[in-house]
Amino acid sequence: MTDAFFTCRKNVLLAKSPSTQIEGVFAAARGRSVPEEQEALLQQWLEEGAGNLPSSESVPAVQKVSVTLTSDWLEGSELLMTSLSDLNLSPEVTRCADQQLSELNTLASKELQDHAVAELARLPAEETVTAAGSAPWAAVVPQTDQQIAGSAGINVEVLNDDPAVLAWSLACDAEVVPTVLPAQPIQEAVPFYPVPAEVPYHEILWRDWEDLSVQPCVLEQVSKNIPLFEFRVMSYNILAQDLVEQGLDLYVHCHPDILNWNYRLPNLLQEIQHWDPDVLCLQEVQENHYWEQLEPTFKEMGFACFYKRRTGTKTDGCAVCYKHSRFQLISLSPIEYFRPGLDVLNRDNVGLVLLLQPVLPEGLGLKAVSPLCVANTHVLFNPRRGDIKLAQVALLLAEIDKIARTTEGSYYPVILCGDLNSVPDSPLYKFIRNGELSYHGMPAWKVSGQEDFSQQLYSRKLLAPLWPSSLGVTDKCQYVTLCQPKKLGRREYSRDFLLQFRFCDVACERPPQLVLLEGVTDAKPVASAREHSAVTAVPKRHHSLSFLGKWCSGVIQHGLNLTSVYSHFLPQRGRPEVTTMPMGLGATVDYIFYSAEPVENKAGECRSRRLYKDGALKLLGRLSLLSEDVLLMANGLPNSFCSSDHLCLLASFGLEISSL
Repeated sequence: MTDAFFTCRKNVLLAKSPSTQIEGVFAAARGRSVPEEQEALLQQWLEEGAGNLPSSESVPAVQKVSVTLTSDWLEGSELLMTSLSDLNLSPEVTRCADQQLSELNTLASKELQDHAVAELARLPAEETVTAAGSAPWAAVVPQTDQQIAGSAGINVEVLNDDPAVLAWSLACDAEVVPTVLPAQPIQEAVPFYPVPAEVPYHEILWRDWEDLSVQPCVLEQVSKNIPLFEFRVMSYNILAQDLVEQGLDLYVHCHPDILNWNYRLPNLLQEIQHWDPDVLCLQEVQENHYWEQLEPTFKEMGFACFYKRRTGTKTDGCAVCYKHSRFQLISLSPIEYFRPGLDVLNRDNVGLVLLLQPVLPEGLGLKAVSPLCVANTHVLFNPRRGDIKLAQVALLLAEIDKIARTTEGSYYPVILCGDLNSVPDSPLYKFIRNGELSYHGMPAWKVSGQEDFSQQLYSRKLLAPLWPSSLGVTDKCQYVTLCQPKKLGRREYSRDFLLQFRFCDVACERPPQLVLLEGVTDAKPVASAREHSAVTAVPKRHHSLSFLGKWCSGVIQHGLNLTSVYSHFLPQRGRPEVTTMPMGLGATVDYIFYSAEPVENKAGECRSRRLYKDGALKLLGRLSLLSEDVLLMANGLPNSFCSSDHLCLLASFGLEISSL
């Protein structure tokens, strides 16, 4: 139960209803007409609440609801919720029964029932409007941003309802007063609807912890009495504030106050602290927020932190944090995908690759555990440029290959986290999971599967080779300097190796004793002549031809054997999982991949999808994701409690501990 998605308890809850809705019910007389829905809602409240309550009946103070109306209310979007005890201490809120009667009579339409107005008119001058069995609440003048950030002077206890989602609620365990208000629709997208008053917010966005330690492979490990080094990994795109302000059209369904960084930051930190990961991979981390707020806070939580800002003018980047009580840093490798002059690598995305050594607890004796490679990245979003996405992932895999490779040629366990901006079963996803992709002739938009541009007359196609040999990365996603085999005896040079020197100073210098022949031994030959000379100078050996043929075949590979923590489908709901929800449309673009052992195909069996089983790194559990329809009921992402447009991913792993 403790690992289930918790109810966020905040000291300040913002009213979610638009200002016109709040003013229509509580507002001062400003000469505005009351919409029919607001009139019906006010009538319902009068009938079920104060309208049926005898004026002479005494109700205990704890069960009363105080509704304070003044003529100088601010806009409804600035209203805050607080308890009755705090209201009594606030000098800014006054109680004036005569003013209440005049304002209510002004707001009441002609269609309101006469007996409801008569009940209000009979209220004593100093008596507070009450509703029996309801939780105490009141509206107060909002605090400043500094007071909101510091939660100063306000203490709110949230029971079963969320005022920020329900706008206002008089519900309790004994009685629920429905207050369903229309939500702000998103233009040209799926409309959002508010959470019904009878369903608490945290019960809708309930995320179960899935215990996978009962799987046969893990049980077999336990039966062998082999201990495991257990740890948790979280991947989270926390939505940089600069990106929010640059793309407000994406968040028109959100109340402006919940997009404020001073509101979002405590929510994000509280969520991270609750799930208590040992390794934290963050994307869209704004640089000034990282250095001024996030890194100091994470250090207080026991994390060692590393950050890489995007290149160019971008203000956000990626961060990897790990608890120094659980891991020690062996090596750190930041990655910049931008390469000047290369169209396929001309964007400012970045990544981080760390090699960590787990710290075993004392008392285990002569035990050892393998190092762990952790990678984090945020791939380009543009759905039309799948060629760039593929090149960025290949460059990341080459860096992982360099960091995680052992002296024997195998690999340390790898965990790859990030926002890959690609959907499950897309060619990019299959490349990471299956280790191979034939890309030649593929439309660039098809690589990520985010959108369908098949109706366009012209679409960019991927051609082989995807990147030039000058990048120094092979079609196996390995650095050339690391994958060339060491040969004894005479050295043999490939064409690509020799072409690297065709324009160097020594190659362009004419020997003084060389006879000058026009067109043959010119001092300044043209580039085509240089290339021709270099090609003819290379011995046409069999291995060089096979290398060139494979390079231009349009197939890329990697040998890391990665599989996804999540299945991307919710069998109990019959719907796909989603990790983000742009403009009301759910999608999965965030992943945690980890090293596993491939299952060999049986004789005569052909599989399009590679199967895996856990090896030295075992998946012990994961935090369940949600479906699109569930998030729609909570007004999408971000909302009052989930302060990013992405859901966090969380998984628990176990590394085998062996004897020395």
